[in-house]
Amino acid sequence: MTTKEKTTIVLFSGDLDKAIAAFIIANGAAAYDHDVTIFFTFWGLNTMRKDELVKTNKGLLERMFGWMMPRGAKKLGLSKMNMAGMGPQMIKHVMKKHNALTLPQLIELAQEQGVKLVACTMTMDLLGLKREELLDGMEYAGVAAYLGDATEAKVNLFI
Repeated sequence: MTTKEKTTIVLFSGDLDKAIAAFIIANGAAAYDHDVTIFFTFWGLNTMRKDELVKTNKGLLERMFGWMMPRGAKKLGLSKMNMAGMGPQMIKHVMKKHNALTLPQLIELAQEQGVKLVACTMTMDLLGLKREELLDGMEYAGVAAYLGDATEAKVNLFI
């Protein structure tokens, strides 16, 4: 019996271009029949936030974090050339022109391919994010669970 290759990605960045790259790699690896895990921590968690405001019971500091962070894949800025929000619109235009999948489409494709999407519970606690604020289909775990997956993987990426 042959075992599947494994790929893990830590998505630490909340930048649109880096999130797109992470999901392109994840989808490519899944298409090559790898077991793929993306572990979302710190600003990378914003990629998986729901677009709409979700009512939760939070303290003032947690609410402030929620207001300051982008809500979902459609609101992320670029790592370079953000240009007060014009950069993401320009890159989305170029992607559409070249028939490239959008980040929300890449996320959906990853879910369809069985990519394991894991939210870091410690970071969620630190930033005051609640499970109901994240997209459906997420798993929740700490660093030990990620390290368990990463130990078995041949490919480990930090983005």
